[in-house]
This record gives sequence, structure tokens and C-alpha cells, in this order.
Amino acid sequence: MKSITSVVAFFFGSLGLALAAGTTPCFAQIDIHFHAVTGPMEARVGGLTGHSSDGKALYRRFCVGCHGASGDGNGENAIWFDPTLGFAKPRDFTVAVFKCRSTPSGTLPTDEDLFDALTRGFVTTNMPEWRPLSGLDRADLVAFIKTFSLRWQTDKAGTPIAIPPEPPAKIESILHGRELFQKMECWKCHGPEGRGDGPSAATLTDSKGNPIRPYDFTTGERFKCGVSNRDLYRIFMTGLDGTPMPSFADTIKPEEAWDLVHFLRTLQVSIKTPELATFKQWVSAHPGQLKPIGQQAPSGN
Repeated sequence: MKSITSVVAFFFGSLGLALAAGTTPCFAQIDIHFHAVTGPMEARVGGLTGHSSDGKALYRRFCVGCHGASGDGNGENAIWFDPTLGFAKPRDFTVAVFKCRSTPSGTLPTDEDLFDALTRGFVTTNMPEWRPLSGLDRADLVAFIKTFSLRWQTDKAGTPIAIPPEPPAKIESILHGRELFQKMECWKCHGPEGRGDGPSAATLTDSKGNPIRPYDFTTGERFKCGVSNRDLYRIFMTGLDGTPMPSFADTIKPEEAWDLVHFLRTLQVSIKTPELATFKQWVSAHPGQLKPIGQQAPSGN
């Protein structure tokens, strides 16, 4: 079931298009002048080839109400999304900066990355899943989105990072991940219990100066950029461009990233992950041995 905010976003997007037409909700009669800055673009996703010429009509029907005719995130409905209340502003496609990528920080995402984002949608935002659209329709939309920024003509997509096999989520991995969460001061944004309420949380802004909330790991099983442990590993190593969440590719080793993944799973108290069960069992057998997160780390850590 889609979230209420997703349904609201779809409703306002469709309503905005009808209002833009004056009196009719018939999308085929709407005359919107798009401000694309490139020539025709393609998107290649698996065996699909998307074309911007076909994606234009889809964008007009489903996306322009929020993302705007210029792709700058200033559609008619954007005024209803208040970042101070947790409703992120629509993505600005003109700068070609994307949170969810398989590529290194600062590089363009692959066509597959954009396709996956369209398919998956974004939790805690008004961006819904677009699974009802066919795969080719989504590929066409990706191609059209690329027409809003010259970066797609001057730069190439980055090379997807390598993700090593995941080691077992043993208690040693979980405890080391907890140490890293403390040492790297992840708690200052995400909070000692991962609720997104750390001491720095209220001060955070995105690259456009809008307030942005750290992810709350205690609610739900989805992350911004996926659901699996591999998805979470990828976030650590690519960062979320346009947000305060950096890439840790040059800061931690791959095995340490997996340790962080395993610890963060223990913060998902609402779904009772296997990592949480392992952690609780250890804590029960070793009472008083863990120092609360958020206090000064002992010297030598």
C-alpha cells in the first residue's frame, strides 16, 4: 500500500496538470513548453532503450506538477512540500545531482540508477513508486530527465563501485560497527538510538539550503536508496550527493562498512532484524559492558 504522502503527491501532480490546462483534465490537450537544454537523449537499462522524445509526454502527465517544466523542482505543487515538516522539495534535475547512485560521490548516476529510483520511489518523501508504468515507459522517463542538464552531454556516468561479499553478521561485527558509529560520530546526526534526532540534526541542510532530516532507522525497513544490506553498504561508500551524508570510501575499509551495516540493522527495532536478536542476546549475557553511545570514546579507539 502506498503511503498517504505518496497518494497526495500523485493527486496534486495530476490536479496541477488539470489546473494548468484551465478547465480540462485531459492530459493530451495540455500545452506545456519544456525547457530542455540538450538534444535528444537515450537511456539504456538492460535490454531496454528509452527515448526522450517518448518520455516527454510521460513527464508532462506524471512529473511536471512537482518537478516543473524546467526540471528545476519548482512545479506548481512544490510549494506544498515544506522541508521543515519533513517533506523534501522535488529533485532539481538541472544540476544533475542525485542521492541514490551506484557510482562514486560527485559522478553522474547510471541509467540503471535513475531507473531504479523511479521504480522504487523514496520513503519519507512525496516521491511515489512508479511500478505501474511499464519498464520501457520508465526508461523513456529517464531519457527525458537527462535533457534538463548539460552534464549528460559533457560527463559520463561513473563506474559502479564494487561491493564485496557480505561476511556473516556475527556479534563481533555488530559490536565493531557500534564502535565505528561512535568513533565516526554518526550519532551526532542520526542520534544515539538511530532516531534521526542527534544534536546536529536540527542544523542540517541540503545543497540548496533546505532543511533536511537524518534518516530514522527505527521506523520501517526501507532506506532512501533501497532495502537490502548491499543497498546500505552502497550508501556508505557512495554517499548521498546533495546532502550532508558523505561517502566513506576513503575513510573506512570494506569490512568495516559491513560492520556498520550490521550494527545499523540493530537499530531497526520495529522489524526485529536477526542482527537485533543477536545483539540483544549478547547484551543480556554481558550486562553493563557497553558504554552509552554519544559519550566520549575511550582513548585509543
